[in-house]
Amino acid sequence: MASGMNYYSGSFVGTGSSLDVKLPGFQPKYVKLRTSVIELEWWEGMPAASGLKSVNHDSTQLSLVTSNGITPLADGFTIGTDSVNGSGTVCYFLALA
Repeated sequence: MASGMNYYSGSFVGTGSSLDVKLPGFQPKYVKLRTSVIELEWWEGMPAASGLKSVNHDSTQLSLVTSNGITPLADGFTIGTDSVNGSGTVCYFLALA
């Protein structure tokens, strides 16, 4: 995992279940998740467990996830059971402060 004063980046393997990504002392204002097929983004002001999703990285095919998406934490974020967190799926993330 890489970090700077204003960001964290890294990866995790999806579980299919809700998963906490811990970033000590870092509360994100923007999170982007990316797999080989799906992108999911959350930014400050959006409801918890939500996100803007694109499939096949096609910005013309966007959908709003209103549950099981991204929730910011005081020390990282939670990703719900959205398909971006599929069991065994490698997911890359960028979190900005």
